[in-house]
Amino acid sequence: MGGSYAGLVTARVLSDFFTQVVLVERDDVDEDTGVHPGAPQGYHAHAMLAKGGEILERLFPGLREELRAAGAPVFDYGEGIDFLLPVGLAPRKRTGVRIQTFTRDELERRLRRKVLALPQVTLMPSTRCTGLTRDASGRVSKVTCRPQDTEPVELAADLVVDASGRSSSLADWLGGMGVAVPPKRTVRAKVTYTSMNFDRPEEDHPAHPDYYIAYQMPFAPQVSRAGVLLAVERNRWTCSLFAHQDRPPTDDKGYLAFAESLNNPHLAEQIGRRTVQEPTHSYTNVENRWQPYHTIRNWPDRLIALGDAVCVFNPVYGQGLTVAAMEAELLQGMLARYRASARLDGLSGDFQKRMGRLLLAPWTLSTNSDLMWDPGRRPLAARFAHWYNRRLFRVAVKDPAVWARFVRVVNMVASPALLFHPAVALKVLSPTAADRSTSH
Repeated sequence: MGGSYAGLVTARVLSDFFTQVVLVERDDVDEDTGVHPGAPQGYHAHAMLAKGGEILERLFPGLREELRAAGAPVFDYGEGIDFLLPVGLAPRKRTGVRIQTFTRDELERRLRRKVLALPQVTLMPSTRCTGLTRDASGRVSKVTCRPQDTEPVELAADLVVDASGRSSSLADWLGGMGVAVPPKRTVRAKVTYTSMNFDRPEEDHPAHPDYYIAYQMPFAPQVSRAGVLLAVERNRWTCSLFAHQDRPPTDDKGYLAFAESLNNPHLAEQIGRRTVQEPTHSYTNVENRWQPYHTIRNWPDRLIALGDAVCVFNPVYGQGLTVAAMEAELLQGMLARYRASARLDGLSGDFQKRMGRLLLAPWTLSTNSDLMWDPGRRPLAARFAHWYNRRLFRVAVKDPAVWARFVRVVNMVASPALLFHPAVALKVLSPTAADRSTSH
């Protein structure tokens, strides 16, 4: 259920284990569709962290080179990003972490073409899923679907995957089955994004800057306006401006003025040089939301939920695409083990529990930062993380080795524990890293 990014990556995994995989998508999509109405966030800047890029390349060999040929640059995170931290500019030094930047539109179109070309996969577009059926043993065995302008149909399935995103009805369906669903965990980010694509010089042109990303990082409570500029395919920039409890304008003059209010001048510089632009899009009501399905003891067998149907992150931290890829990789490994026993029973509940553990680190990173915007709701863990990060940033702007460790952690190729290693912690806790006033 769901044929956007998470559904496509999961369908690729399922095609290795099942003879038929049916993708049910509510929007009218085909192999040439990129962003579509059911994923309005797709118009905004998306980050594919290094971990996610590695997983996609394993699932779709050659994808990185295809995107590079279309103009999506590949570069070292430290060398290619002009990154303004709340205490100064990050070092422009090699980190060994390679990333690639592209639009969600381009990525999803290429993935959809690859997945729909698999002989095991069938697409049902313009079709809404309206309910689930359990068999006598309690397993989920059928999905009720309503194609546009036709009568409902029931699809029998050995395994049902909900990858339908933020609009998922699964919690209601589970309640109708008598499964008690715990309240969802919500942390409001109160952030609005306004984004546009516009022309970028050829890479070998003298006017092309020496970076592929320019970023100003938001940081409570001082830095409430921020933005990111990404070099993407077909010689374009994607720029997303964002603000806490504010709304970056959608008109051209206001958009540029907002960018000029940032301390990283590169976003306004490139916006001001544009000669061709695409429509501007705004996205608001951003929140972190986690349906804690991993805590349900009587989780129905043969049913799996993943992607935004389970956990939605504030996009500013760039985790969503990578976490969905990690979930698909987790499912792949578990299906391989269960296939050895020729049984699927027990897989679903086990998967949800393991997924809960996988989500804990990115959820903590995202929500600890967002909680600091609310003076009345700052738990001790969030306050400590904020305090430690500020000191860490003061060290990192002067110490490329510490910055490289931070880069590995935010790209999810290393554990957060790396930032508490004595080699880092002693520097972070030293008196020289103590708070000093800053204009950034």
